[in-house]
Amino acid sequence: MPDNAPKLDTAEIQNARRELAACFRMAARLGMHEGICNHFSAVVPGYNELFLVNPYGYAFSEVTASNLLICDFEGNVVYGDGVPEPTAFHIHAQLHKLKPSARVAFHTHMPYATALAMIDAEPLNYAGQTAARFYNRVVVDDDYNGLALDNTEGARIANAVGDADIVFMRHHGVMVLANSIAEAWDDLYYLERACEVQVLAMSTGKKLIPIDHDLVRKTGEQIMSEAAAGAGLHLASIQRQLDRLEPDYRN
Repeated sequence: MPDNAPKLDTAEIQNARRELAACFRMAARLGMHEGICNHFSAVVPGYNELFLVNPYGYAFSEVTASNLLICDFEGNVVYGDGVPEPTAFHIHAQLHKLKPSARVAFHTHMPYATALAMIDAEPLNYAGQTAARFYNRVVVDDDYNGLALDNTEGARIANAVGDADIVFMRHHGVMVLANSIAEAWDDLYYLERACEVQVLAMSTGKKLIPIDHDLVRKTGEQIMSEAAAGAGLHLASIQRQLDRLEPDYRN
């Protein structure tokens, strides 16, 4: 390997691989995936122009630390066997390139959040405490254009995000953006839980009662003030569970 070649087997990168693989496995266990079509990515520690992403053709339940790919923004696989799913490359490469603060991007068609991306209303009603953590952090991308099969559509999605952490993609699914894998997992998990209880409440046919504007803002701030530490503990928890249930994710 040339002296100036990226050193892609550092301890920090190996840890990121294990963390990301754990998120795939737990997402599969919780039904937050769709066949082989959804994708998680993370900027490679130490290399802002490279990102980890799952290989096309693998279900979330099959992802391991070692079979994650490393790609550059030009579409080259620089480490690993296989290729990313085409929409995974175009969406995630442009997100990481155009939004450097989005070091991690999780895209799913998880059922409850996706259901709320399909309704003729703002997706979140903010009637429940769990939803409050997302107050003032959400954007809705209304410009559905079919599959993201080129960089133009990936760039459009990236530009539509603005300063949001959570993107409801009309007719499509959701995107969670974060600074770390732990924070992305924490938001993804609680987003689906918030959407699930909202869909259940809506199914009663009764009117939802949103939390008062000032109180939902205050509650969201309270939750997010604890989120950094809580996210790390949450990720450690799912890794302990997987170490017992399916430890091969670390391989």
